[in-house]
Amino acid sequence: MRTPTRATRIGAAAALLSALLMGGTVSATTADAAATSVGSICYSDLPSQAHDTLDLIDQGGPFPYSQDGTVFSNREGVLPGQSYGYYHEYTVITPGSSTRGARRIVTGEEYQEDYYTSDHYATFDLIDFGC
Repeated sequence: MRTPTRATRIGAAAALLSALLMGGTVSATTADAAATSVGSICYSDLPSQAHDTLDLIDQGGPFPYSQDGTVFSNREGVLPGQSYGYYHEYTVITPGSSTRGARRIVTGEEYQEDYYTSDHYATFDLIDFGC
């Protein structure tokens, strides 16, 4: 079993607090959206391909797609508001897909939080490495 080197965060409240502590702007609308759209998921409940992606992130690559590691701008406003460049995205390979598919890991740099989305940024789950 992988011993994660990433920091563990529990729930959307911790992510919102992180945004506030970093001086990010979190409006009531953004906070409500993040609270309803950001859940949590146990590391053990992730698909095995997400484990592979997290391992690659910890190793610094190499990544399967040129877009991996690029800035995720959070245009959807689902994640807590942060300055541009705070979030980065990585592909979680979808077996049988001829494209990158919809699954991603999005990382937050300062607090090393990791989010998983299986629906191309419509919803996110904060990864809990403690379960």
